[in-house]
Amino acid sequence: MQITYLVIIAIITYVLGAVNKIIWESMPNKYIPIQNVLIGIISGLICFIFKIEPNFLNAMVLCLSATMSAGGIADLVNVKNNEE
Repeated sequence: MQITYLVIIAIITYVLGAVNKIIWESMPNKYIPIQNVLIGIISGLICFIFKIEPNFLNAMVLCLSATMSAGGIADLVNVKNNEE
């Protein structure tokens, strides 16, 4: 089950990232957390609708926490690369 969540989140992130690149050439960094929340909500809804997770609250919390932590890790990597 855990791998299924990650695959859904990765696909949603890829699709929204591609759409974002088409619409906005360079989105300001202040909007990235909002994009991560949208990815988490959409992923949670997909997991609940397709019965990957039967409990709606669990699906939303799991997907939101996964997307927000992935965004935090990406920020840490970017900060480390900018310092070097």
